[in-house]
Amino acid sequence: MAAGLGARSALESTGGTVIVLGTPAEEVVGGKVIMARQGAFDGLDAAMLTHPGSRDTVYARALALAALEVEYFGKESHAAARPEAGINALDALILAYNAIAALRQHIRSSARVHGVITDGGRAANVVPDHSAASFMVRAEDDAYLEEMKSKVIACFEGGARATGARLEYRWSENQLAAMRTNTPLAQAFKANLSALGRETSDRRRRAVGSTDMGNVSALVPAIHPTIAVAPPEVPIHSRDFAACAASEEGHRALLDAAKAMSMTAIDVLTDPDLRRRMKEEFLASP
Repeated sequence: MAAGLGARSALESTGGTVIVLGTPAEEVVGGKVIMARQGAFDGLDAAMLTHPGSRDTVYARALALAALEVEYFGKESHAAARPEAGINALDALILAYNAIAALRQHIRSSARVHGVITDGGRAANVVPDHSAASFMVRAEDDAYLEEMKSKVIACFEGGARATGARLEYRWSENQLAAMRTNTPLAQAFKANLSALGRETSDRRRRAVGSTDMGNVSALVPAIHPTIAVAPPEVPIHSRDFAACAASEEGHRALLDAAKAMSMTAIDVLTDPDLRRRMKEEFLASP
């Protein structure tokens, strides 16, 4: 009770506002990119998002991501009677797919290109006049992502030139930025997790996914910690992980995450030196 009264007294003398935002469509669609465009994060001193996972971490690293939709348009003809009259849109896509497979040997080990063919034709005896694919391009920094995008499009353009098919492509409007974890804010969150009995590793793991929280971290000092709701051997986005999330341990993790975020919010509101260090690092980041 004394600690609670002390925190309340400090908050009343300091002032400030805590805003809770629902942020749907985190991956691919990039809901927070749209929200940022509409000014949802303007004027904030800090932003925090805690994600369920299989480890307790505070130093998030997330890859910048650009989603790509590709289509080729060719010309139908009978594949046996008059193949020379056709323009094979599927061949164009297969050539581009293989070119990207070759490209992967000559990009940074942290970068990623992956995709699926969503339309490859409808009948084996007809030269396909249409093909389509969805791809994602990822990189550890935003500048290299732009370089990667040019290389990937060159692969698709090569497929068009080789076959005569017409290429159309569309990059997602909501490109995801690389995550910039604010160290002073992360250290405050780490101390609060420790006070709740959760110890985290200072080892900063390589980036393995993407999040629209990266776009928020480019606007304000931000963190994207992970709270363990499952053992390390359980992969996220799996049925086993969903079962762990619904368990007693999962509910305890949810409460610990809420407590740690609340405690860290109080730290930000009541500690001018923490706010100064957060802002200094944010302004110094590229």
